[in-house]
Amino acid sequence: MTDMDSSNIPALDVINLFYFFKFNMALKGISFSVQQNSIHGFVGPNGAGKTTTLKLAATLLKPQGKGIIKVFGLDIDKHYVEIRRKIGFMPDNFCIYKQMTVFEYLDFFAAAYGLETNQRNKIIADLLALTDMEGRKNDYIKGLSRGMQQRVSLARVLVHDPALLLLDEPASGLDPRARIELMEILHELQKMGKTIFISSHILSELSDLCDSVTILDNGSVKYSGSMTNLLRYDHEETKFFRLEIKEKVLELSEKLKQTEGIIEVEENGLTYKIAIGNNISSNAILQTAINSGVEIVSFKEDMKHLNQVFLDLTAS
Repeated sequence: MTDMDSSNIPALDVINLFYFFKFNMALKGISFSVQQNSIHGFVGPNGAGKTTTLKLAATLLKPQGKGIIKVFGLDIDKHYVEIRRKIGFMPDNFCIYKQMTVFEYLDFFAAAYGLETNQRNKIIADLLALTDMEGRKNDYIKGLSRGMQQRVSLARVLVHDPALLLLDEPASGLDPRARIELMEILHELQKMGKTIFISSHILSELSDLCDSVTILDNGSVKYSGSMTNLLRYDHEETKFFRLEIKEKVLELSEKLKQTEGIIEVEENGLTYKIAIGNNISSNAILQTAINSGVEIVSFKEDMKHLNQVFLDLTAS
């Protein structure tokens, strides 16, 4: 198989996955894929089955029935030892050895993966730089803030250089600054070629962070695909655009309404919300505006907010 072919294999492939806890069906035959080098959000209310799925992908639980999980094309049921070298799992309730210093903690886990001393020192130095913890390497973990402990936990996940990161609510309990800093680190990891599968309830941050998303509710997949397509979820027949102009131009609304393909125009001051048919080019809007002599400040597709889409998809 060529490198090009292997790059097209999903980093994580979940196929018809079921899981039962006694009389409770946590997962009801879910299927979705996470593409390589993507940041893929995993969203759902409490009890939806997110943590169960992550634990299954991390080889901490075993798939039931005929469900299949593949990591870079390897069946998790047959290659779990090899797969553990390819993944890094950060649980939502992580346990950090608080009597250790930051360096001791990372060195302990690097040694557990069989890395030699010189190799460990270099990797730990790189991880401390990545997580901006260089100045705290000799501090005891018990004295760190939660945000800093989260960074140490993330660094621990990275000591063996995994290709796929499984992160369960990594921003939980963090203040706004710590969340923003964590998201910046995740973007940097993506640039380094990592694939990130991240569970979170912080929907607004996921919409900016992720290029794809899976929404889970009551053990079933409600949506899985690109973030852009999700935010167009209700716009299958119609697309919406927002046009902002610098100065008022008389009869612009009427001219837009008369343009072929434009369905509706909603005027609000210097901003126009415009609906067009899904098979119509947005160039028609721009051409009409330019011909009317307006100075355009901004023009963009008007998509739904992830919070609203989430509520629509998970409504009982």
